[in-house]
Amino acid sequence: MKTNILGLPVKESELIVSELNVLLSNFQVYYQNLRGIHWNIKGKRFFDLHVKFEELYTDSQIKIDLIAERVLTVGGTPLHTFEDYIKHNQLVVGRDISVDEKAVHLIVTSLSHLLKIERVILDKSAQINDEGTNALMSDFIAEQEKTIWMMQAWLEESL
Repeated sequence: MKTNILGLPVKESELIVSELNVLLSNFQVYYQNLRGIHWNIKGKRFFDLHVKFEELYTDSQIKIDLIAERVLTVGGTPLHTFEDYIKHNQLVVGRDISVDEKAVHLIVTSLSHLLKIERVILDKSAQINDEGTNALMSDFIAEQEKTIWMMQAWLEESL
């Protein structure tokens, strides 16, 4: 079996790169959704949510960079055009959302879908002992599960 410089099988690493690029694309759409709701939120909860949405999009920027760097580390090229992002996007695109509950629902739905993508990557990376990708996905999953719990608590909904 041919391996790359990291000692990972080349063919399987290429599949992980492909999945990471799907995640990267979806995170870019998630990031832009967060920017949109940050800019457009209105109402009595504006001050709290405006700050929270900024916190979330700042965190997303960091995660986007980490995903792109992981793609490079594993030997791939990160997607970087809006055309690529839209082509691989699986998230709902939030347009002109200014209502607090609708904004939070968009976040919960988006994070839930990102978790699905991350778990696919986690499964595939575990199969080839790609600990770097495993650790990244595990960290993302733990943080996003907590954010979903907090957002649902804000919405006063149960899991």
